[in-house]
Amino acid sequence: QVQLVESGGGLVQAGGSLRLSCAASGRTFSNYAMGWFRQAPGKEREFVAALSRGNTLTYYADSVKGRFTIFRDNAKSTVYLQMNSLKPEDTAVYYCAASTTLPGRLPDEYPYWGQGTQVTVSS
Repeated sequence: QVQLVESGGGLVQAGGSLRLSCAASGRTFSNYAMGWFRQAPGKEREFVAALSRGNTLTYYADSVKGRFTIFRDNAKSTVYLQMNSLKPEDTAVYYCAASTTLPGRLPDEYPYWGQGTQVTVSS
């Protein structure tokens, strides 16, 4: 198993940037595909980005492609989500997740989850 803890959320103005971090403990971090999801109040959890175990497959939601980047630092057992050109519609609780198989786009494909970190983008 792996335990995940997100950090880096906060309040920013539209057009600003944030970098979210997800620190992993337990089994070796590099053995897992990693994903980022977000959930706004009253809405379903939605896919944001994912990265394969071997870093050969990267996926992004159309709504964030070109603005967000997912990457990992295996030495620090941490996966990051760099968020640039933030928009008010990016406001949500952001969750990192881990999978032992493929970096899918569905939440139920990820058995391990962090507690979430709030991102608020003002107009």
